Amino acid sequence: MERYDVIIIGSGPAGLGAAFHLIRNRSSLRILMLEKEKVSTGGLRNDCKMNFTFPIGFPLENWSRDQADHYLEKVIGDLKPDILEKHNLSTYFRRAENLGVELLDIRQTHLGTDGGLRLIKQLTAELEELGVEIRLETEMTGIDPVQKTITAGNQEIGYENLIIAPGRKGFRFLQSVMDRIDVSYIDHIVDIGIRIETRIENYPIVKDYYDPKFLFPGKVRTFCTNSGAAHVVREKYLTASGKPYYSVNGHAFSGEREANGLVNFAMLKTVTFTEPLASGQEFAENLGLQAMLMGGGKPIMQRVGDFRLGKRSKAETFNGDLYDFNPTQPNCTPGDISLSMPAKILRSIWKSMKALDTIIPGVLHPGTIMYYPEIKLYANKPKFLNGNFMAHPNVYFAGDGAGTSRGITAAWASGVRAAEGITG
Repeated sequence: MERYDVIIIGSGPAGLGAAFHLIRNRSSLRILMLEKEKVSTGGLRNDCKMNFTFPIGFPLENWSRDQADHYLEKVIGDLKPDILEKHNLSTYFRRAENLGVELLDIRQTHLGTDGGLRLIKQLTAELEELGVEIRLETEMTGIDPVQKTITAGNQEIGYENLIIAPGRKGFRFLQSVMDRIDVSYIDHIVDIGIRIETRIENYPIVKDYYDPKFLFPGKVRTFCTNSGAAHVVREKYLTASGKPYYSVNGHAFSGEREANGLVNFAMLKTVTFTEPLASGQEFAENLGLQAMLMGGGKPIMQRVGDFRLGKRSKAETFNGDLYDFNPTQPNCTPGDISLSMPAKILRSIWKSMKALDTIIPGVLHPGTIMYYPEIKLYANKPKFLNGNFMAHPNVYFAGDGAGTSRGITAAWASGVRAAEGITG
């Protein structure tokens, strides 16, 4: 049976950050990285938008400002980003403040989906050159914490230390691991919202600030803004019972691609369950299934003009007149999101959208499209044994799926922090 000093599950930013720290600080380590997909996955692959300012991406229960700033310097040293410039924002800051809305000033960079793929190839090639073994299309399916072995690809592999960094899509996988090794956790937070798509002239702030971060009262925020060669995508998920549902998301290519004149971004509301304690995962899955029921197996899209009139959007009138651009994600069903989205969540988001339209007049143009649902599942809250995210002796968690981060840079930082628990 093969044995490794460290096995890393997942090749997203958390896994990559851990691998680079380990091999650079202890080159004698025998390290294996496993990835179930054909190529490395995670936020680096999908749009590759990175934020380098606390608290963006750093859950406050796991990170202080000083900790985040310390690790962000390490992330910057590893990724060497070109920080985007921002211009002409004073009016937006003033308008937001007058409405009780906060516009965060964040250091950012954006490579695009194509640029992210190039970065992944560069990073994984560098790791392999340093001696890290990477196996793609190899899924971890079991673990024996007593024998310190995992099962992957119909093979048992031994480890001295294990870092599990499965990302957002590995939310339920990580729960199965925690159940197997008796790690206590809660799952009570989820982000539910919509993705907005409109013409760039209706949201001109992106010309001066690529991904503006607005925080509204009622725990609503803007998230993941894309412009230039921007498009909306569908992401497929499976419930615990194996039923499929789709969540929408946004991507953009690098500046090398021709711009399409559109911009998209999410409006998300954070929902926290208290008593009776419920599963945020199950709640989100049920919302996803309900949306599929209303959309005939597809997400729902609705023009703002129809929504304001209290009527559903229809395929035959979805384009034309004021509805003057085609959706970049046409594989959705024109309909009425208010029949599927919980009223309390929709009210909070709509109130925030009206405030945003006051700050940036034009967002609520009648032709603006609202896609539903956009669901973010990354709120497992394991009980850790120490500050390096050790969840069980010799087993560490990192990344969004483990609740240690909420984005690329914080995920990378959490991977480094977990790896420090091994190197000392």
